[in-house]
Amino acid sequence: MNTTATAADTTATPAAQGLAWSEHLRTGDGRMDDTHEEFVQMLNELLALPESEQLPLYLKFIDHTVEHFAQEERWMVAVGFAPDNCHASHHATILETMRAVVEHHEKGDTDIINRLAEALVEWFPQHAASMDAGLALHMKEVGFDSRTETLADPSRVRPATMTGCGSVTCS
Repeated sequence: MNTTATAADTTATPAAQGLAWSEHLRTGDGRMDDTHEEFVQMLNELLALPESEQLPLYLKFIDHTVEHFAQEERWMVAVGFAPDNCHASHHATILETMRAVVEHHEKGDTDIINRLAEALVEWFPQHAASMDAGLALHMKEVGFDSRTETLADPSRVRPATMTGCGSVTCS
C-alpha cells in the first residue's frame, strides 16, 4: 500500500506531506542550516516516492544523516562537550532506528520507510529548535567557525566539560 500523500489527498497527515523548509528551522549557523536544509529536502523526496522506489534514496539518506550528525558531534567536542553528551545520544538513537528500518524493509515491511520519514518530520523541528539551536548559539559565543571548524580563541573552551543537550543552560 502506498501512503505517499498527493496534493489531492485531503486525508493525508501533515507529516505525510513532508516538512517545509522555513526560517523556523534555522539555527543561526549557516553551515548547520545548509546541512539541515539538505536533510529536509531528502526527507521530502523520500515521502514523495512510491514505496517500491524508496530504498535506494533511503540508504543515501542514512549516509547523509551519518555525516550530518558526525559533523555536529565534531563541533560539540571542539567547543567543549564531552563525546558522550545528551545531544550525541539523541543522534545515536535516531541512527540506530534508521538502520533498523532497512532490515524491516528487507523482510517485507515496505511501509516502514514512510513511517520513519513521517516520524522524522515530527521530530526534526523540535530537535533543530532546541539542541541544534543551542549548539549553534554556544558555538557563536565561544567563537567557533563551523565553515573552517576552528576556534578564534581556544582558551575560551574547557574541553569535555559539557554533557547536556547542546546549550550551556542545560549542562
